[in-house]
Amino acid sequence: MAVVFISCLKKLHGNYYGKDGSMMEEHSVNLLRECDSGCKMAAESLEQIRDMVSDQELWKDITESYEKHQELDAKIKKTLSAMEEEGKEPGKMASAWSWMSTEMRMLAKGGDKEAASIVTDGCNMGIKTICGYKNQYSGASKAVMEIADELTGMEENLRDHMKKFL
Repeated sequence: MAVVFISCLKKLHGNYYGKDGSMMEEHSVNLLRECDSGCKMAAESLEQIRDMVSDQELWKDITESYEKHQELDAKIKKTLSAMEEEGKEPGKMASAWSWMSTEMRMLAKGGDKEAASIVTDGCNMGIKTICGYKNQYSGASKAVMEIADELTGMEENLRDHMKKFL
């Protein structure tokens, strides 16, 4: 009877349920998708802002973080692909708002200090968002939780590097 029930769950919800009927795989996929979206959003924002700074050290910190986000996103895509799942693009409205607010803030105030402030705000938003998804998808596998921790760790590290430019 239990085997039939689990089989029905799999048919209804794809291969998201583990052998025991748990939702670990569903939580893992959902958390990975949110990390994918977050990495892409961060990379887009970092790419936008790095060409607006004049301080070479600030440019270097932003560029290195951009590259790390790209590397982590590739790891996330590979993991999702192994699960026969696809990633998630950032929301169109969120991307548009991020781009527009960055342009407006840099137009109004400009300079390296404002750029560092924008990056700091983005890091804080990323940390809050991914931590929220970790709580929401608390049944995700340990490996996926570690990927989410790696992403929030990158955000915390970049935020800390921005302090000297504020």
